[in-house]
Amino acid sequence: MLRVAVPNKGALSESASAMLSEAGYRQRRDSRELVMVDPDNDIEFFFLRPRDIAVYVGSGTLDVGLTGRDLFLDAQVEAEELMSLGFGASTFRFAGPVGDFTSMAELQGKRVATSYDGLLRAYLAEHGVDASVVRLDGAVESSVRLGVADAIADVVETGTTLRAAGMEIFGEPILKSEAVLIGRKGANPAGLDVLKRRLKGVLVARQYVMMDYDVRKELVEAAAALTPGLESPTVSPLRDSDWVAVRSMIKKSDTNRIMDELYDLGARAILVSTIHACRI
Repeated sequence: MLRVAVPNKGALSESASAMLSEAGYRQRRDSRELVMVDPDNDIEFFFLRPRDIAVYVGSGTLDVGLTGRDLFLDAQVEAEELMSLGFGASTFRFAGPVGDFTSMAELQGKRVATSYDGLLRAYLAEHGVDASVVRLDGAVESSVRLGVADAIADVVETGTTLRAAGMEIFGEPILKSEAVLIGRKGANPAGLDVLKRRLKGVLVARQYVMMDYDVRKELVEAAAALTPGLESPTVSPLRDSDWVAVRSMIKKSDTNRIMDELYDLGARAILVSTIHACRI
């Protein structure tokens, strides 16, 4: 039975469970449940603190886990990223009092507070900056005002909290993070390939829609150039031999533009439908 770690709370929790549900796996209905067995899919879910997931997977206690890339790299465990999951995007960056810093090089000999000390130490060492890392569990933005640090390194989404604390972002991003699936290095437990295939199917279903339309035969090549599909569009004859029906997957973000271009070309009865699930 495949043993999978899932965030039990926080920003990643709801999206991770929703994705697994879309992939056809049972998920808990009560947030107090710590373990959920799905016998139909031969899989067992363990709901853990997001920061602990990489530790359990890296130690081999659990097979795979859904967590943030930042949390995974910060744990510095013997595991690997198997695939990105398309949600929970964030950026890990340096910040300091307005006007105090313009680049990472200026942190030489300074104190930098963070909740991701493993990730930050590795990044500073990689770039040859000798700074003192101050490990905090939270409220990193207050550390400079309280005299604990000279600058901070933290996950930034909108920057509103930083501005309220009189701070600004500086330097290049340390890391662009999102939710990822991680697993033990070199391991391929039973059920993992199916899990990955299902999750990829959810990602594709979220990014693509199915488009159907009718077009005159002599315009098929021009229409197919607008809707090439993943492999090739499906073209079917209609009762009126001068027309054909075309079906193709297109990116959801391009939907309205392609509909307009098809209409201008001469296509009619242009319909778009969502994709519930797929395998590519």
